[in-house]
Amino acid sequence: MGCASCSSNQGKPGGCRNNGGCSSGSCNRLNVHDWLSNLPFHDPEASCRIVEVSFNQGSRKEFFRNTTLEVLCKGNLVTVEGVNGFDVGTINLTGELVRLQLKKRKVREDATDLRCILRLSNEHDIQKWRESKSREQEALIRSRATARQLKLNMKICEVEIQADGRKATFYYIADERVDFRELIKIFAIEFRLKVEMRQIGARQESAKVGGIGSCGRELCCSSWLTEFKSVTTTIARYQNLSINQTKLSGQCGRLKCCLNYELDTYLDALQQFPQHAEVLETVTGRATLIKKDIFKGLMWYVLPDSNRHYPLTTETVAAIREMNARGEKAPALVAAESSPAQKEKEAAQQFVDVVGQISLRSLERNSQKRRLREKGRGGGPKGRGTPQASQPSQRPPRPEGRRNGGRPPQRPDTPGGSRPPQTP
Repeated sequence: MGCASCSSNQGKPGGCRNNGGCSSGSCNRLNVHDWLSNLPFHDPEASCRIVEVSFNQGSRKEFFRNTTLEVLCKGNLVTVEGVNGFDVGTINLTGELVRLQLKKRKVREDATDLRCILRLSNEHDIQKWRESKSREQEALIRSRATARQLKLNMKICEVEIQADGRKATFYYIADERVDFRELIKIFAIEFRLKVEMRQIGARQESAKVGGIGSCGRELCCSSWLTEFKSVTTTIARYQNLSINQTKLSGQCGRLKCCLNYELDTYLDALQQFPQHAEVLETVTGRATLIKKDIFKGLMWYVLPDSNRHYPLTTETVAAIREMNARGEKAPALVAAESSPAQKEKEAAQQFVDVVGQISLRSLERNSQKRRLREKGRGGGPKGRGTPQASQPSQRPPRPEGRRNGGRPPQRPDTPGGSRPPQTP
């Protein structure tokens, strides 16, 4: 949380309890920091009159025209035009940054189809909005049960009801085309409102649900990512990643979007490697390329009759390619040696497995000695485990010869009692 009211109190998070209505907007998904809000402008009349409003905690955003005389700030609850009614949303962006978003989404500022902001939300609007939000969970459960009864191959993942309760949007996922005309009739009769069915993909569902990724941070699709580009296994091969669907798949079941983040860097690095060097002709046979180490600048080859891998530098591979172009075969491959600095770095970062190097026999011997020592101090079962402090006795000790029937005592540490008794 970015608010001061959300700081911890005695080790427990306080929480602002504004449910996304705070000025920082950190409670919303896909939150945006307005870095142009504090810049001074010479002509206030030329400022952008369009604002971006977020609904359902940032899962849906739309542009609205501010026709009121109110000065709107981020985090304000506003009442906007809806479908045959009104809806309540939260101001997400204002000012000049909205113009950049309009240009990015190819929306004209003077477009006539933009709906308007009616007013700042009053108590009546907020009460109706909360009543409509309280019906969404029940509507989601009943809609899933109805779709299951009709045996429709679809999954309803979210229901969004308008603030005035006149319209509901059902978001669903389906692998193929679904005929839900009968479903819409049942929904309209059961919920008594206008029904809109909207199909989304697996990535959009994951963005609405949210969660924590394998990196330990919040999912990109639910925090800042809005455009989903196609991700293929070819991208993983460019980065020398093993094709493991369990590790490469995200929460949505598709390949992770973060595979695209470093793709351009890897492609630029691959430009430094020789082209068409998959096969090299040598005197010992035909060497085949199996791997490229982008970080070290090495290319690994293997011969057909050997299991040994030969790492070659890019300069060596380029020289062999020139020899093959002239019709000559290269001499036997020799593995490239790392530089002294690289060897020191590898030795410093070398992983050491210490499993099995620690023996427990010494601990067991120490434990046995300690038990024997405690047994000798206690003098029997009564004193075992709690050694008593040695204190000077008030009465004179009894002669050892009168104990145990006149036989000399046997000490635990001397086998057979070979040590003679000590007389006081």
